[in-house]
Amino acid sequence: MSHGLNALAVVMEGPGQLALRRLPLGDPAPEEIVVDVDWSGISTGTERLLWSGKMPPFPGMGYPLVPGYESVGRIREVGAKADSRRVGETVFVPGARCFGKVRGLFGGAASRLVVPAARVTPVDPALGESAVLLALAATARHALAARGARAPELIVGHGVLGRLLARLTLAEGAFAPTVWERDATRVGGAELYRVCAPEDDPRRDYGSVYDVSGDAGILDALMGRLAPGGEVVLAGFYPGPVQFDFAAAFMREARIRIAAEWKDVDLQAVLAHIAAGRLSLDGLITHRREAGAADEAYRQAFGDAACLKMILDWRHAA
Repeated sequence: MSHGLNALAVVMEGPGQLALRRLPLGDPAPEEIVVDVDWSGISTGTERLLWSGKMPPFPGMGYPLVPGYESVGRIREVGAKADSRRVGETVFVPGARCFGKVRGLFGGAASRLVVPAARVTPVDPALGESAVLLALAATARHALAARGARAPELIVGHGVLGRLLARLTLAEGAFAPTVWERDATRVGGAELYRVCAPEDDPRRDYGSVYDVSGDAGILDALMGRLAPGGEVVLAGFYPGPVQFDFAAAFMREARIRIAAEWKDVDLQAVLAHIAAGRLSLDGLITHRREAGAADEAYRQAFGDAACLKMILDWRHAA
């Protein structure tokens, strides 16, 4: 494999400080591959916290860092011990740590990545830019697939993760959930499920509520909507302590579950749903920018409620 590789990468220098920098890449090991990235997604959850400086203590946290865990591209080179992969294959890459002294957290927002072959997942090239959504889809599926989990009857938040949760609920044969959304720009786009504001929903006997709002203060409102023995699933990411009134939860004998990071089995399940036509990723990417406009792209992704999903196009990056 060649040496002296470099990449154009998004670098967060500190809270609110973003630059495009050319970074040297570590020499590929025999079990690694080199991927030329076509597209990467911008996360309005974890990456917003990195941008704002509100990310809780997290392994590898610190600036400067390369963000991003939603990248898709084509394999450029394959190491001698990476024979499970082939040059030209389209793969999904959930981040990388190949930037030397610049931290990779999560390290996917770059024109080129060096990554262990075992870390990438082959995808159908026909998915195109939509493949950046696989991490969020796998996150949604992980929340649904816990042992003893109930399918969501109520989903709080109609962003991309909330929409994927609703679509996967239907794909896996459960009844259509209700989805709460207050922002008028995000009410549309429902597929076979109802979207409404909380005040327009009189129901107070939900057996399972999945929250993807990221609002650390929402639990008390949700407890008031649970049936006895109901469950609240925290499927978003929260920047601060999550608190609730014990008495209300006690009277309902409520359960609280936290859904953590997705696993490969979740990603494979999502790919199977897509291949079978049960899950569509259409209509979720709303904004696209060339990688050279990364600063403007990140600011819009974090500040424009109409921007469900912003992606960066690296195909013409120098």
